[in-house]
Amino acid sequence: MGQAMKIAIVDDEKDMRQSISQWLALSGFDTETFGSAEDALKALGPEFPGVVVSDIKMPGMDGMQFLKRLMSVDSALPVIMITGHGDVPMAVEAMRVGAYDFLEKPFNPDKMTELAKKAANNRRLTLDNRALRRELSDGTGLMKKLIGSSPQMERLREDILDLGQADGHILIDGETGTGKTLVAHSLHAVGPNPSRAFVIHSCAGVEEDVLAQRLFGPLDEGGRLPLIEEARGGTLVLEDVDALSHTLQGRLLTWIDEQGSPPETRIIAISNLQEQGKSCEDVLRPDLYYRLASMKLTLPPLRTRGEDILTLFSRFAEGFADEYGCEAPDVSAQEAAQLLQAPWPGNIRQLINIAERAVLQSRRGTGTIASLLMTDAQEIAPTMTTEGKPLKEYVEAFERMLIDNTMRRHRGAIVQVMDELCLPRRTLNEKMAKYGLQRADYL
Repeated sequence: MGQAMKIAIVDDEKDMRQSISQWLALSGFDTETFGSAEDALKALGPEFPGVVVSDIKMPGMDGMQFLKRLMSVDSALPVIMITGHGDVPMAVEAMRVGAYDFLEKPFNPDKMTELAKKAANNRRLTLDNRALRRELSDGTGLMKKLIGSSPQMERLREDILDLGQADGHILIDGETGTGKTLVAHSLHAVGPNPSRAFVIHSCAGVEEDVLAQRLFGPLDEGGRLPLIEEARGGTLVLEDVDALSHTLQGRLLTWIDEQGSPPETRIIAISNLQEQGKSCEDVLRPDLYYRLASMKLTLPPLRTRGEDILTLFSRFAEGFADEYGCEAPDVSAQEAAQLLQAPWPGNIRQLINIAERAVLQSRRGTGTIASLLMTDAQEIAPTMTTEGKPLKEYVEAFERMLIDNTMRRHRGAIVQVMDELCLPRRTLNEKMAKYGLQRADYL
């Protein structure tokens, strides 16, 4: 489960709340118990990082009143209600109010654990989406996820904010490694219902009958809901949508049409066909293609993004240097030019790999970035080339990278940056303005 998810257990019976707490703690949860709804409300805010398990019948504020208060604080907080025998109508009412699910006494502890894990995953996704939504609506945070100041990236960020709020399905295409899944996540996070389900599934490499069952049901042997139910009301991301058979394309089209407009569940379809000289339009049946591509995003390949390449390399190298406990390698003017000239057939994924290997080489005191690029060129795409750029563009990209890295290293301390780069204050200010660098971003 990774970091333990919190479970708040609310029950006026001490023995019951302690036994639930002990069982869930053994299942890997971080538990906290409360003897009354009033006490629990003092500790449960809209960003509570976990799940609530509450009895329905309690003195003072009962479970239903408690549930309504919680829903007013955070309607996406998963609340599991525990009911006595014969209280099922009350539990059904709790579900209508917004409860995640309910358990009837006496319940199977394993069933509680399974339900708590599902609710915890749902909560983690909700909080991740909220955090990403905050980042995406804030220019500074947005840069952390979708780094780059090239015109292509500026336009992509604007498109994400616009399309995320629209109702229709979206098709994302582009070469492998360009960040299509991150963009899909971002589109959901900035949409009108970021707390709802976000489900990703790849259509590639799966037998047709297995994929059909996973998409449309019935329940599989593990009791999992089909994806169209799991994602209901939220977003269903279909990676490698072009791998769907003609039969499954027809079933997907029928399901889309049954939803009507606006759709209850949005589909974000992802395709990698572009790098093969094809497109989804060549492979999907036309009626399905036009449903999915009512809105379309094509992600830019890394080789077209200019100085973003150096910005990304620097950020990734710094991250790996922190991870491995060493210094990030210095990039010479020649190496910067080589990074800018490389064809990057693997795009950002390849750049991340190069940055990590460069850090490991630097730690050992061996190798060069050029040798890494040459090895990749031979292994990935020996015949692929990229267009050259005017010398002025290489010089400016290298200069921007140097100032950016130095400002970052000195946390915006202008005097130290001036000393290291041997630049007078006025010249440094002019260059920072030219490259869109702001001191406040480094403090």
